[in-house]
Amino acid sequence: MGRLTPLSGDPLTGERLKRTRADYRTLWKTAIHQQILLLRMEKENQRLEASRDELHIRKMKLDYQEVGQCSKDVTALWERKLTMPGRTTVPQDKEEIYNALCQGIPKARRGEVWLLLSHQHRLRHRLSSRQQAPDTPYQDLLKQLTAQQHAILVDLGRTFPTHQYFSAQLGAGQLSLYNLLKAYSLLDTEVGYCQGISFVAGLLLLHMSEDQAFDMLKFLMYDLGFRRQYRPDMISLQIQMYQLSRLLHDYHRDLYDHLEEHEVCPSLYAAPWFLTLYASQFPLGFVSRVFDFLFVQGTEVIFKVALCLLSSHEKEIVECDSFEAIVDYLKTTIPTLTQTQMEQTIAKVLEMDISKQLHAYEVEYHVLQDEMVDARPLLDDSERLDKLEKTNVQLKKQNMDLLEKLQAARQKIQTLETNMENFLSRESKMKHMIRSLEQERAAYQKTIERMRSCFPPDTLADVEMTQIKTGPNGKTKPAAKKP
Repeated sequence: MGRLTPLSGDPLTGERLKRTRADYRTLWKTAIHQQILLLRMEKENQRLEASRDELHIRKMKLDYQEVGQCSKDVTALWERKLTMPGRTTVPQDKEEIYNALCQGIPKARRGEVWLLLSHQHRLRHRLSSRQQAPDTPYQDLLKQLTAQQHAILVDLGRTFPTHQYFSAQLGAGQLSLYNLLKAYSLLDTEVGYCQGISFVAGLLLLHMSEDQAFDMLKFLMYDLGFRRQYRPDMISLQIQMYQLSRLLHDYHRDLYDHLEEHEVCPSLYAAPWFLTLYASQFPLGFVSRVFDFLFVQGTEVIFKVALCLLSSHEKEIVECDSFEAIVDYLKTTIPTLTQTQMEQTIAKVLEMDISKQLHAYEVEYHVLQDEMVDARPLLDDSERLDKLEKTNVQLKKQNMDLLEKLQAARQKIQTLETNMENFLSRESKMKHMIRSLEQERAAYQKTIERMRSCFPPDTLADVEMTQIKTGPNGKTKPAAKKP
């Protein structure tokens, strides 16, 4: 089809071979087909590139060392449970799930297992309508503004600052974290945003999407009751500190006496553990393992982990002979757990059951508070002076914390201003590039017009007619029927 015919005359004159109309029609069809093929290849390349980016981000998120190895049998068991029909609507064997949890969870499926555990918990424990979280869609919350915006922005850079996914300023990790914290602050107006929630939300984002993480955050806060410790009065956190102190008193008396002698109260070291669910200071593999059991046993796990950590370091803590040395050891040395220490701690946690003691201590706390209220008029001047001195010390500490936050906020503002300047510079460069591309496009258009002028008029008309018949997709249109 469309063979080339030589130009009549002397071939040595250098004239080009003359093409027929059929030749031009064939070339035009070939060009259209090649263009369609190129577009398809480009779309496929974009899809593959997006898939590679997603795998890279997923690998980046799960860049932590596991605590304990998950056997093939347990991995296969979780695989069956995660693909079982009705897994979100039919209660499964609670004992079997717990035994599987004790043996481990494959890191790549941990987020899916957490979602499964939340569904199973909700099937067995229905909250009253008054206790349930507001049913506002996540995407609707993202469209609103929050009064907590400044506090959230300040804490973004402090949340997992060394983790690759969150370390990039205003990167994908920080943007997802901001969206999640903003949405929750709008959903739960009583709690809003509280320091510590960012680490909990961050750990969820490492294992699942934003939408899933938002649902899991609501589950932790409302279904498991963690939101009580983030309320503005923080009475629940005070109760928890009292419960931890009583656990030390009853189970590790020597350690308790040593801490009391040096006036080291649990709030000095354990408050960050409880408010961030250990995510702010401990290795991610260890924290993820703690979360595995949180979704089954709730707040009791936090106490068991604290008690195991303190008891396993009791000898070293008792050897510290000053307030500063003890606090430094509790805040800096204990969180640097070895792999063996993490595995031993989790093993001890699995053996403990302190639910009855925690309930008794909570009742005891409320009784003591009532007695203190009744005896308040009988306090003498010395007791009031002691209380004022302790309050003064706490206020000084709070003042130092606020100064640190202020300094961090100023640094954050400077960083944001620098980023803004960089964005403006990039915008200017992009505008210049757009102008250059427009000029290049105009030059190409002129070239096309010159090339068109080189075609004979009748040939160009045939080419355009062929384009109309074939259509933009390169397929030949059916001929119109004659009347």
